This record gives sequence, C-alpha cells and structure tokens, in this order.
Amino acid sequence: MRQLLLPSLLTLLTLLAAPAVGASKNPEADLKRVQQQIQALQRSVRDDVTRRDQLSAKLRESEEQVGAARKRLAEVRQSIDESDARIRGLAADRAEWERKQDSQREELAAELRTAYITGKEEHLKLLLSQKDPAALGRMLVYYSYFGKARAGRIAEIQEAVSRIESLTAQERVERERLATLEQQRQQELAGVDAARAERERALAALRGQIKSSKDALARLKREAQALEKLIADLRRALSQAPAPDGQPFARVRGKLPWPVAGRIVAGFGQPRGGGMKWSGVLIATERGTAVRAPYAGRVVYSDWLPGLGLLLIIDHGGGYMTLYGHNEQLYKAAGEAVAAGEVIATVGDSGGQARPELYLEVRKGTAAQDPRRWFRGAQP
Repeated sequence: MRQLLLPSLLTLLTLLAAPAVGASKNPEADLKRVQQQIQALQRSVRDDVTRRDQLSAKLRESEEQVGAARKRLAEVRQSIDESDARIRGLAADRAEWERKQDSQREELAAELRTAYITGKEEHLKLLLSQKDPAALGRMLVYYSYFGKARAGRIAEIQEAVSRIESLTAQERVERERLATLEQQRQQELAGVDAARAERERALAALRGQIKSSKDALARLKREAQALEKLIADLRRALSQAPAPDGQPFARVRGKLPWPVAGRIVAGFGQPRGGGMKWSGVLIATERGTAVRAPYAGRVVYSDWLPGLGLLLIIDHGGGYMTLYGHNEQLYKAAGEAVAAGEVIATVGDSGGQARPELYLEVRKGTAAQDPRRWFRGAQP
C-alpha cells in the first residue's frame, strides 16, 4: 500500500513544501491551495482503494448508488409535498373567489329586485312627483349612481367567474403534475431497491473473501491504518490553512449537541477484538436520520473509505476534527463551510454495516478523544 501511495504523497509533500510567505497576506489564496491539496488527496484515496481491493471498490460503488437513489427519491418526495401545497393553495383561492361570487350575485339580485319593484317608469314618476327642480336633480344623480353600482357589480361577478376558471385550470394542471410525480416516486423506489440489492451482492462477495477470524482482523487493521493515514495527511495539508473565525473549539468541550439522537452501541476505548479498541462511538438510530454539524467548521473529507463507508470529516480549527461515518448520503463536499446545526449527511449502513449507525470521532491532531466528554448530556 505504501508503494501505491508513494507518488501521491511525494506530490502532496512537494505542494506543502512551497513557501508560506503569502499565508498572512492572502488567506483566501492559502485556503484555495489547501482545498486543492485535499481534493487531490481525496482522489488519491479513491484510486488507491480501486487498485488495491476490487471488492471494496465494488461495495463503494453500490453504496454510492444507494445514496444517489435515496437523494433522487427525497427530491421527488419534496416536489410532491410542494405540489400538494400548491393544490391546497389553489383550492383555497378558488373557494374564496366562489364565496365572493355568491355574495356579489346576492347583492346584484337584491338591487335588481328593487329596480323591478320600482318599475320601468321610475324616472317619469319621480319627475311628476317632484316640485323642487333642485331636489329632482339630486335624485336623478342618485339613480345614476345606483345604475353605475349595478354595472360595477356585474363586472365584479364577471371577474370572479374568470378568476375561478383560471384557478380551476391551474389546479387541474397541478394535479396532472402530481400524478406524474407519483409515478416517478414509484420508479425511484424501485431504483433504491435495486441499488440495495446490488449492495447486498457486493457485501456478500466481500464477506466471502474473509475465510477466518484472522482474515477479518487483518482487514480491520488495514481499515484502521487507512483512516490513521488519512488523518495524518489531512493534518499536513491543513497546517497551511488560515485560522477559522469564531470561538476556539476547545472552549466548547462538554457543550456540543449530539449530531444525532440514538443509542450508543459501541463506546470509546471498548475492545473491538484482536487487541483493537474503538476510537469513537457508534450510535444506532433510524435510517435517513439527519446528521447535524455540532459546531462550525470546514469539510475536509467527503467520500467513501473502507470500513467507514461514506465518511465526512469537519475541521474546526486549532487541530480539532470531527468524523462522521457509515452515512447513506453526504450533503457537503470537501472545501465547503458548515454552520453549527446544519445538516451534513443522513445516517445509513455504508461501509458494510448490518444496521443503520453513525460512527462519531473527535480528534485533536491525530489523537482520538472520547466524544462523550465533548457532547452535552448522555446518549442512552
């Protein structure tokens, strides 16, 4: 493995050896250069997995397909929700205009009944019954106002009829769109099922390669070494990154919110077998649960890694990182800034897990720390 990674490391070390004279003068350029180095490192890790272990690469591909299918399904479901909301809004608008139309018709009917009772000779009767010419003029003006009001009422009714017809047509189009989205949702569900089936075949092949507990332990050690190497390489790249803004991460020790709610099924420092111990905690929870960043930082890794599946790593500055493994979907790419509480991923079983779980680590430099000392409250 060292031989395979040697060219990438030499390239990375050459970049890191560049003068850091401009670090304090142009932090944006420094950050961009570090991001490019991290992206190159991420590509190197993917290439290494593909060259070294075809079965792991197949598992990675199938689990990424599951994540992509889940993402498409979530987008369709969101579109369905939005379409439902538009239909409800259009129906409410239509009902309101229908109420206006009924009210306007009732008022117009009352005015027409009054005019009918008065009779066609209303102006002549008025003329003959009035002795005062000024009073007669005022009454004629009043009658003209009544006539204009009736004409206006008719125009309002015509507007209401036109508006109701328009809203009805829009609602019909939206319902047709909703029916199409429902069909698309069924297709995406089938796509998720197919991707999950492909993932199970890849996982079965990978497990079939392990013929003994010795083989399982050897693979576990390789995966742990791959993570340690990744952390060390990221540390070297981040040594040139400008310091992040905000409160230092060390000051929020014991105050952070957990990224997900769930049950800890493996604790920091507990044995994993073969003399190995857990470097973080494993939290069992529901598939698709949103993983939220507990603190602001910048994503420095967002890709698949053997043993941890879809992995996301956030740099919080001051040498601190948090790691989130076994995700089903990753919502952030390397180089993106994240805010505290922002959704960064969803829980899954990538990396060959038997059930949905989130793997959580806290690192200071390359040393893992007990996450339970950093997060407030206790997971059950």
